[in-house]
Amino acid sequence: MKTLTRLLFIALASLGIVNIDDAQAEISEYEQNNIDVYRSASPSVVFVTNKQYRRARFSRNVTVEPQGSGTGFIWDRDGHIVTNYHVIEGANEVSIGLSDGSDWPATLVGIAPERDLAVLKIDVPKNLLRPLPRGNSDKLVVGRKVLAIGNPFGLDTTLTVGVVSALDREIQSPNGRTIPGVIQTDAAINPGNSGGPLLNSAGEFIGVNTAIYSPSGGSAGIGFSIPGNTVKSIVPILIENGELTRPVMGVTLAATQFAHRAGVRGIPIAEITRDMPAAKAGLEGIKRDRRGRFILGDIIVAIDGTPVTNEDQLLTQLELHQPGDRIKVTVVRDKRERTVSLKLAKQP
Repeated sequence: MKTLTRLLFIALASLGIVNIDDAQAEISEYEQNNIDVYRSASPSVVFVTNKQYRRARFSRNVTVEPQGSGTGFIWDRDGHIVTNYHVIEGANEVSIGLSDGSDWPATLVGIAPERDLAVLKIDVPKNLLRPLPRGNSDKLVVGRKVLAIGNPFGLDTTLTVGVVSALDREIQSPNGRTIPGVIQTDAAINPGNSGGPLLNSAGEFIGVNTAIYSPSGGSAGIGFSIPGNTVKSIVPILIENGELTRPVMGVTLAATQFAHRAGVRGIPIAEITRDMPAAKAGLEGIKRDRRGRFILGDIIVAIDGTPVTNEDQLLTQLELHQPGDRIKVTVVRDKRERTVSLKLAKQP
């Protein structure tokens, strides 16, 4: 009944029979929140254009042509812009379109292909920069309302609304790594939304929209966002170092098929680097016997009690730590399992 009444008010307002303010009074609390979040957050959302050099077929003339577009958002008042790595992958130039219609050249600050994140920077007056407030993605629960603002199919600052459909999903990054802890939402996410913010009802950034699951390539009610807390931990590193740096144990890993042949689900150590944590902990790599046959050394099966069966899972566990952290590594050697403690080193 309320919906019919609201529609009637709007229709009468369009005919001039009632005052538009009366029609506006029928906006629901749910709708008003959508309006408020959009008005507050949309100036922080930007249009990202990937440009690549093209040489004319029958001449040496080089032109710059747009090869794709996506979304990003203003991170801070220093001009840093956050987007997806796959949005700017392969770009020779990147431009950023702000909500006021101005267009600015961007420089690349840092990339994390394994998390599908990139940081750009534009040199603009600070009064044009409105960073998004940052929420806590760890507080999300299934069913909570979320809003996405992006540029689907090149249509800038488009709002879609939905809920958190699931948590702790996994998707694949552009370089084949697994991105854990991903947010699933039914808020419509289409090509061009990539890199845009996922917001809560307070207008706080709680995720970066990064992918859709759809055979047709269009929204099918299943979209994915990188958790905001993950982004908050990675972006400062990219701004400072230009890339992610993970702690290391000082090992070279072998193909998991060697472990499978031995009846163990884990990652064999191929080589140990001298004077590194694994060597100091007494771990061993693959050796040859007098006949030249390979003899397995230690096979890593768990980090801090979490099973690891491939290199991707192992790297994910290491990325939870910093150089200097002490971890427990469970290995199998000669069918005997043991756990050693080692102190992670900084990546050379």
